[in-house]
Amino acid sequence: MPRKRVSRRLAADVALLLVAVAFALPLAWVVLSSVDPHASLRVRVPDGLTTANFRAVLTPDITYTPLLNSLVLCGGGTALTVVCAALAAYPLSRFRSRLGRPFLLSVLFATSLPITAIMVPVYALFVRVNLIDTLQGTILFFAASQLPFAVWLMKNFMDGVPKELEEAAWTDGASSLQSLVRIVLPLMGPGLAVVTVFSFVMMWGNFFVPFMLLLTPDQMPASVSINDFFGNRGMVAYGQLAAFSVIYSTPVILLYVLVARRLGGGFALGGAVKG
Repeated sequence: MPRKRVSRRLAADVALLLVAVAFALPLAWVVLSSVDPHASLRVRVPDGLTTANFRAVLTPDITYTPLLNSLVLCGGGTALTVVCAALAAYPLSRFRSRLGRPFLLSVLFATSLPITAIMVPVYALFVRVNLIDTLQGTILFFAASQLPFAVWLMKNFMDGVPKELEEAAWTDGASSLQSLVRIVLPLMGPGLAVVTVFSFVMMWGNFFVPFMLLLTPDQMPASVSINDFFGNRGMVAYGQLAAFSVIYSTPVILLYVLVARRLGGGFALGGAVKG
């Protein structure tokens, strides 16, 4: 029996190691190729280091304008998603209703719908209401597509905040909106961080939605403009592609670093509930 356990543990460790290598190799290629003057599809240590790939992509047309468009789209969509998710999750968490569970199941079902299945009617609707090729229209669709899962997450985190704190605030004359903004949301910092990071990352890497709803090249985000590095007849500037990928990944990494403390923390009740 001990030998079987050791062999099983060794097999599990080897399998996990292989999975880790499979994830690490693409990341290693991006980092190494970004400073390789002769980058290719192979993962190798460069003969010499260069910054020419970064200098080639750090231009307004290639990097600055697409990144700014991505920040506007994803930042606006994330802010709208978090606000709407908090307002929708609050009554689901605090008030009991016969329609609560069916509504949550409907929300959960909406998260499984592929975006590609609804893009044709969405495109026709956006053309009809003059929202096609507009940043605000794309922001609205980004928020709408991420809202179902954000509501589900927000409701689960909101359930962990004791209702007694709100009842004490209601006794002092606070409204439901005031208790939500001043008590519930500050205490569920980890939940807000999770919803924010999840929504931003899903929007940041979305290629299909802006590709379909935006037509003007100057409004394209970085997730779409990265396609320009793949030229005709299979010609690809691998070094510049890797350098752009490093720059493109930086905002997501910075966002995670900023909220890492909130992700690892618990609800800051701080002894507010006594007895």
